[in-house]
Amino acid sequence: TGHSPQVKAFVTQDIPLYHNLEMKHLPGADPELVLLSLRYEELERIPLSDMTREEINQLVQELGFYRKETPDTPVPEEFQFAPAKSLPILLPCHVPTADGKTPSKCDKEEHPDL
Repeated sequence: TGHSPQVKAFVTQDIPLYHNLEMKHLPGADPELVLLSLRYEELERIPLSDMTREEINQLVQELGFYRKETPDTPVPEEFQFAPAKSLPILLPCHVPTADGKTPSKCDKEEHPDL
């Protein structure tokens, strides 16, 4: 089954503009959008093969992915971890690592400039 030209256009032209959106190409597999939480747990899969490029763009923006003007545009601070909807409420630094310690970056004082 060939991928639809719509999906292909999205993959080649639109994905580079989205922050935190990565394409993993599986030969022969239908294109799917797999949403992961911050801890890389799979939240849901959305098949893209029947969607138009327009619909896919709308979908990822509704999911909260940040679309840049060009692939090199810097991402605003508040979108660094977007789509925020799929993130746990706890900030990443409060999630203990496998050995039970919290990551050291949290030991620094809170940013006074926030």
